[in-house]
Amino acid sequence: MKAWMLLFSCCLITPTSLSAKESPVQKNTLHLGSVLALKGKAKGLGTGMKNGLNASLNGQTINGRKINIHYKNDFYEPDTASQATTKLIKRGIFLMIGNVGTPTAKVTLPLLAKANIPAVGFFTGAGLLRPAPGPIVNYRASYVQETAAVINDAVKNGLNPESICAYVQNDAYGMAGLTGIRQAFAGLGVSQTLLMTLDKIIAMEGNNPARNNVGPVGVYKRNTANVRFGYQSLKAWEKSTGNSCRLVVTVGAYGNISHFVRVANRDKKENWIISAVSFTGADNYSDALNKFGATDKIIMTQVVPLLDSDLPIVKEARTAMGTQFGFVSLEGYIVGKLTRTILEATPEPLNHDNFLAQVKKTKINLGGLPIDFTKNPIQGSDLVITSYLTDTGYSRVDKDVWKKWLATQEK
Repeated sequence: MKAWMLLFSCCLITPTSLSAKESPVQKNTLHLGSVLALKGKAKGLGTGMKNGLNASLNGQTINGRKINIHYKNDFYEPDTASQATTKLIKRGIFLMIGNVGTPTAKVTLPLLAKANIPAVGFFTGAGLLRPAPGPIVNYRASYVQETAAVINDAVKNGLNPESICAYVQNDAYGMAGLTGIRQAFAGLGVSQTLLMTLDKIIAMEGNNPARNNVGPVGVYKRNTANVRFGYQSLKAWEKSTGNSCRLVVTVGAYGNISHFVRVANRDKKENWIISAVSFTGADNYSDALNKFGATDKIIMTQVVPLLDSDLPIVKEARTAMGTQFGFVSLEGYIVGKLTRTILEATPEPLNHDNFLAQVKKTKINLGGLPIDFTKNPIQGSDLVITSYLTDTGYSRVDKDVWKKWLATQEK
């Protein structure tokens, strides 16, 4: 009898231990996932996106379902991101939303594609998401658009493109930005030799390949503050060609790029104009630069409205987030509200096909911010604002600013 009872007990326990993953779409709940840097040297980016998503989407009820975003930290490292993504796929998520970074997206997008889970509103402008291997919904403009905006603006205001250099992260993110720089150069009549040099640098493979001292490019290793070798690479280029790096287009994260500015313009007195793409993290970046006393000639391209904008979406986000309000959290807020708007309009039954079909129909004014997926079904916004750092924050760069900066370099 005891043996029979033991066998019966095991049979009762077994189904629970082997149960299938939880469905992401339930009657009263919708489960989403997000893998981003919540710890480590890029935690400001992940925390900002999380704050924005929490304010505009997480915990909200849409068509009777409460949104539950499951966050996992990846330290902005591909291996950790891959492991976290696998865990979320196994638990069951309807969307992956607001992930941070290109090198992490490079390894997680194939996993999401295999599971047919849409990637929504990732915090990266890399080409590998345009298109992606699986279903993709980008809010933001690309790095190609960001780098083109600052380079074309500089040339329009009198800068010779041959005096534009680059300082980038030595991985997929940095190369995505360098690809944008190369594309901008191609339309400006630079020499074929320069274009071929950039092609050579971009084509290098492996983990941290030797991209320094090859052309007008300096690189640094992700998640480090080491700027010396990248800086020396730019100086070697100046010495070998006789050109001066009057504008340095950077593609990196705030920790390293702020140190690069400190070394180049404060310590070495280079007097370079230094630009950064939006991923750098405008808020953490300006905090670091103010701490270093290195705030002159700092450009940053933004893919969200400036924080002093009177657009309803900006006012709404500022009120909702209070002290957490900033450029990165604003992007998280926009991504969350955009996703909420699309989910509200998606017909039942709620599934990936209906959601993605609704994305393609979406052309809206999101609190004064134009969003249009009818022209490009994988990217809703082309907004790029070329801004510069002032005593009160970031303002739009105009021709007078360029004139002043270029004149100081010619003295």
